[in-house]
Amino acid sequence: MGTPGTSTTAATGLWCSANLSPSSRDSGHLVQPANPNVATMPEDVLYHLSLSTSTHDLPAMFGDVKFVCVGGSPTRMEAFAKYMAKELGLDHPGAEYPNICAGTDRYAMFKVGPVLSVSHGIGIPSTSVMLHEVIKLLYHARCSDVTVIRIGTSGGIGLEPGSVVVTQQAVDASFSPVFEQMVLGKRVVQRTDLDQELAQELMQCATDLPEFPTVLAKTMCTSDFYEGQGRLDGALCSYTEKDKQEYLRAAHAAGVRNIEMESSVLAAMCSACGIPVAVVCVTLLNRLDGDQVSSPHDVLVKYQQRPQRLVSHFIKKRLAATGTLKA
Repeated sequence: MGTPGTSTTAATGLWCSANLSPSSRDSGHLVQPANPNVATMPEDVLYHLSLSTSTHDLPAMFGDVKFVCVGGSPTRMEAFAKYMAKELGLDHPGAEYPNICAGTDRYAMFKVGPVLSVSHGIGIPSTSVMLHEVIKLLYHARCSDVTVIRIGTSGGIGLEPGSVVVTQQAVDASFSPVFEQMVLGKRVVQRTDLDQELAQELMQCATDLPEFPTVLAKTMCTSDFYEGQGRLDGALCSYTEKDKQEYLRAAHAAGVRNIEMESSVLAAMCSACGIPVAVVCVTLLNRLDGDQVSSPHDVLVKYQQRPQRLVSHFIKKRLAATGTLKA
């Protein structure tokens, strides 16, 4: 069995890692952690991914990765990997897509050609841990010209359920484009700007998929699903429906069109490491109309496939433009 998710087939229309020679893989912008200590470590144990520089040949396993697609659910990211295999012409009877992180129950990771599909769990802390280790993985594998995209779900503000939002800027609960965390007891504030060219490229791809609405807007990132997002249906609630409506309408007036829990840390960390990053989320409900996600399961599944379709279309166009995916 070969390296998980790679293919050496030269058939027309298929991704082929052989199209990228070692020199061409290193010819672009190499992934570089914003931490000089990593380069001097004799061994780097990526504990939460069940990988290590001393036990795994990371360049051989991941050296051709160009797209890292992340999302909350392991099941959803496995489904996306299988979908990408079909879209890239790599799917065939008996094909297997093993969880590369099977040695841990923290995250799931699947590789299909140049696409790495990784789960990040719920919220900023879980996403941060995943990002630290995936960025280091990409560095050790000598990956270059990598794009990171979050594919997720969210609550909409003033949008119909099923709408897709490409994030223009991630903002906090006070509508400021910042990510704050405590480091050595001190408050550290980082900007949450996303790659605007990448966002525009995704929006251009959306014009090829008119069957669902896609908008470019601000995304509010919160640290909680219930009170942090102004819900009335949690175990705790200290405000009224009127308070909630005033807050959500203020967010809408500030340009926010959806709410989720990971975009700010993705923007801050990837930007610090010079990695282009985008966030593409579908709205499961309009929060101005209610708090609970009550659509039938089959409808929700269809909604969740929409950002996957958009990102898949983007990846195929990118690969076609570089000659690594032939028409």
